[in-house]
Amino acid sequence: QVQLVESGGGLVQAGGSLRLSCAASGGTFSSYTMGWFRQAPGKEREFVAARNWSGSNSYYAASLKGRFTISRDNAKNAVYLQMNSLKPEDTAVYYCAAGRRGGADSKNYDYWGQGIQVIVSS
Repeated sequence: QVQLVESGGGLVQAGGSLRLSCAASGGTFSSYTMGWFRQAPGKEREFVAARNWSGSNSYYAASLKGRFTISRDNAKNAVYLQMNSLKPEDTAVYYCAAGRRGGADSKNYDYWGQGIQVIVSS
């Protein structure tokens, strides 16, 4: 069983940056693809980014590539999401997830954090 805890969210002005962190415990962190998803009010949960177990490949939602960067540190059992040039439409609850299959489909992820709020003001 893997436990995931997100941190680093909050309120930021449009154009600003935030770095989300996700700390994992339990299980073998390095064997999982780690992903970030988000859910805005009234919308479905959507894929943001994922990084495979070795960190050799990263995947992004097309609309976010270039502004968001996912990274992981297997030695620290942590995954990060650097978010730059934030826009009000990035406002959402952001979730960290771990799965053996990974990819953009949330069904491929077995473990989820509780989510953390990000609010981007205009």
